[in-house]
Amino acid sequence: MENGILLPTLQSALPFLDLHGTPRLEFHQSVFDELREKLTERVATIAEGKDEDRYGKLEELLEKSFPLVKMPSIQPVVMQVLKHLPKVPEKKLKMVMADKELYKVCAVEVKRQIWQDNQALFGDEVSPLLKQYIVEKEAALFSSDLSILHNFFSTSPKTRRQGEVVLKLTQMIGKNVKLYDMVLQFLRTLFLRTRNVHYCTLRAELLMSLHDLDISEICSVDPCHKFTWCLDACIREKFVDGKRARELQGFLDGVKKGQEQVLGDLSMILCDPFACNTLVLSIMRNLQELLSQDALPRDSPDLMLLLRMLSLGQGAWDMIDSQVFKEPRLDLDVVTRFLPAMMSVVVDDHTFTVEQKLPSEEKSSLYPTSLPDAFNRYLQENRVACEMGLYYVLHIAKLRNKNALQRLLPALVETYNDMAFGDIFLHLLTGHLTLLSDEFGSEEFCSVVFDGFLLTSFSSKENVHRHTLRMLLHLHHKVLPSYMETLLKTLEPPKQV
Repeated sequence: MENGILLPTLQSALPFLDLHGTPRLEFHQSVFDELREKLTERVATIAEGKDEDRYGKLEELLEKSFPLVKMPSIQPVVMQVLKHLPKVPEKKLKMVMADKELYKVCAVEVKRQIWQDNQALFGDEVSPLLKQYIVEKEAALFSSDLSILHNFFSTSPKTRRQGEVVLKLTQMIGKNVKLYDMVLQFLRTLFLRTRNVHYCTLRAELLMSLHDLDISEICSVDPCHKFTWCLDACIREKFVDGKRARELQGFLDGVKKGQEQVLGDLSMILCDPFACNTLVLSIMRNLQELLSQDALPRDSPDLMLLLRMLSLGQGAWDMIDSQVFKEPRLDLDVVTRFLPAMMSVVVDDHTFTVEQKLPSEEKSSLYPTSLPDAFNRYLQENRVACEMGLYYVLHIAKLRNKNALQRLLPALVETYNDMAFGDIFLHLLTGHLTLLSDEFGSEEFCSVVFDGFLLTSFSSKENVHRHTLRMLLHLHHKVLPSYMETLLKTLEPPKQV
């Protein structure tokens, strides 16, 4: 009975199974499966126990079982042992890594030990996920849903962190600081190579995903953790209040000499479109309050701090590219010239609205059509001013203010770095324009939106073409039929030769 199962009760049980026509192989297989399950459970129990020599026992078991790792029936036991060893012997790791089949089936805990000394292999695993992330973000910007309520920025930070890519990356990193640093390095490199700001979003989401899981091993060593956590709360509220503004300022002012490199990471976190959106919306609210108090922008410390953070975020690419870790100086003319010019446009609006309520003989003038020179100039020359100018246009559209919109849109044809033709702004603008859908029945309004703005660059910029079509998909029934006909001819793709 060598290698048999010596149980007294089996003598009578086996003939009984024979009567049922159960083959002996099936019986032995089920016993084997049961024993294997018990063994894998025992391995987990040993690893979780308090015994000082627990890992020694597992290494001993690994030595005995590893030669059989290629046997499908024994493999799960070997994999379970490998998974529970905090430090798998180097020789065994190399053997797993060299064998594609073994590498594929081993647990992520084992892969982490392989990856931390093989950046190229880890890069191969991470790369498809990063590509998928960008594809998902761009798909969201071009989604056929067009609404002011459900746009790119509607999803809460916590929900965004439940995305497949973020969860997978979080699992791959575990508590391994070395792997986390590698992912950050990949993100910086890709951001530098492509200027794609969605990598900045992922940088913040990854850190906050680890924060949600209480992985202090990583959060405590990332110098951006508390800053990102505070900013995340602001993004959730879509507003930076005074208390949090001072907290964020404390982090920026607290960057010590010799640690300036952290500014590169902070600027990347502020370059995240979700952070940028929150900052500019907060600036808009601040400006409205200043108007109602007859106060000047330069006298508001909260506004100056928001501008400082916006400026740091907008300068992220330059800082990481040049490796000069110094906060970019905010051009004071933005505060003393551009913002007053923008405010004067707001005042024109208020004045016009009040005048419309006066008796006809007291109405003095038509609605102004030109814009202050300073406004146009800064839209073209200054990145921070341009960002605020674009959000002011969105603010005007949200108020359904047709006159002001017709005055402002032509100025967006020439903006700093063509920011007005970027996907994020066009995604928001097309959504906001649905509020003015009835105005598309007028040729004058259509002419300003299409001829005066969108069609000026649709032939050279494919994304503008796509956003224009997204909007028409929703509003075509509102557009003046004769104008719609001309539009369709213009937007028709060139015939393939």
